[in-house]
Amino acid sequence: MPVALSIAGFDPSGGAGCLADIKTFTAFGCFGMAAVTSLTFQNTTGVFGAVTQTAESVRAQLLPIVEDFQIAALKTGMLPTREIIMEVARLLRGESVPSWDQETPPLPAPVIDPVIRSTSGFDLMDKPGLDALTKELLPLSRLVTPNVPEAELLTGLKNITDEDGMLRAARIIREMGARAVLVKGGHLPGEPLDLLDDGGRINIFSGERIESHATHGTGCTLAAAIAACLARGMDLIEAVGEAKRFVREAILAAPHIGRGHSPINHGINIGFDPRRFE
Repeated sequence: MPVALSIAGFDPSGGAGCLADIKTFTAFGCFGMAAVTSLTFQNTTGVFGAVTQTAESVRAQLLPIVEDFQIAALKTGMLPTREIIMEVARLLRGESVPSWDQETPPLPAPVIDPVIRSTSGFDLMDKPGLDALTKELLPLSRLVTPNVPEAELLTGLKNITDEDGMLRAARIIREMGARAVLVKGGHLPGEPLDLLDDGGRINIFSGERIESHATHGTGCTLAAAIAACLARGMDLIEAVGEAKRFVREAILAAPHIGRGHSPINHGINIGFDPRRFE
């Protein structure tokens, strides 16, 4: 069974962060593990605060995992400080893993969900962290999955309103060193459109907009699903397509709980057969 690892924040309401990632990994037949970067205080109505872990604490969580298990996929979420990001980058380069044999990297290139600000407006990453993300972590990534507001913050572009703007944003993020970028267009009007730039090869994923308030944790879930599909041996285009299908069905089957934006249903059966990749 492939092992998938999440390095992310902890959402005690269970809709987002590493709890959502673990549920998603399980849905795709992976064994989920997680290291917590921040304890957040949130529910379906918003984020009200957070207690950030130290870089040493994150490293202490990760080293026993890296030294004991072969990690097939890695997804990062909330990385709130420069110190945590630098520690994750060192781990990805194998610089702080004593047992690394210099032949096989201890961790695979991650799927990075650049969690910068919550929908309710709470900052989840400080400015030095954002700088470290772009300079240190993006060049180590397999895929970066910003929504439009995150793409604007990463690139400095203003008012991304269409496919051309998404294409420009993806190109700039790739110029920062990212191997591939999926710009998610759900914030734009009209039918949803996501743009994948994989080394300059462009693929457009279009769909039908779902009118629903069940959107809590959709970004975390999509990135985790892509990582799980990559662990299962899919290529990136297939992984994105399968992940989008999972999120769509999870929204449609949402439990509609809470007073705000409901979490989605990670326990749906989408007919995924892990045996096809064995």
